[in-house]
Amino acid sequence: MEQKPVAFVTGARKGLGRHVARQLLDRGWVVAGCSREAADWTHDSFLPICADVTDEAQVCRAVEQIRTKYGRLDAAVNCAGIASMNHALLTPGETVARILDTNVRGTFLVSREAAKLMRARRYGRIVNFSTVAVPMSLDGESVYAASKAAVEELTRVLARELADFGITVNAVGPTPIETDLIQGVPREKIDAIVQRLAIRRMGTPDDVFNVVEFFLRPESGNITGQVIYLGGA
Repeated sequence: MEQKPVAFVTGARKGLGRHVARQLLDRGWVVAGCSREAADWTHDSFLPICADVTDEAQVCRAVEQIRTKYGRLDAAVNCAGIASMNHALLTPGETVARILDTNVRGTFLVSREAAKLMRARRYGRIVNFSTVAVPMSLDGESVYAASKAAVEELTRVLARELADFGITVNAVGPTPIETDLIQGVPREKIDAIVQRLAIRRMGTPDDVFNVVEFFLRPESGNITGQVIYLGGA
């Protein structure tokens, strides 16, 4: 009996990470989902892992747990991320460090360790998360947009470095979506962003998963180093 494909999804306790994880489970994947706090949901094919993506030792242990239990890793989806919307002159240095640590360092560490396991089978799919805040250069999101611009360049470089191992690396840039990520952002700010899009509506988790699933397909093996923005940003 052929083993189910295995995905490692970060930020799987809630928001987009949870949606991606559950959609993959519905499609017959095994999912190892990590989050800093224990997941409050279960599934027969879901392996919950408590890990902070900014902690190198914890990320290494998480991937080792996947290797020990399943012996393979087909995909890694870096959903874990944090945002802050504030004028640059009012942004504390602590906020800068926290955003860069989670969005850039976390994405790098998970991608690096995932690729080590994927390399054994010379096959893998890594999907990172950017945002429309990058091409739109949104005011009030200097640090968040900068962190995701770094994720995009990381995506492009990793795509080149990992291509010889049969591993593709791509990114999706969502529009604003009703998740915890935008809680606290004034509604008029969100509406102003939406009005600058070609498709003037809030995004949905299904919009995002559609792109993620496209990148994960075996048939997408000739697509790497790409960023797809939603909403016509």
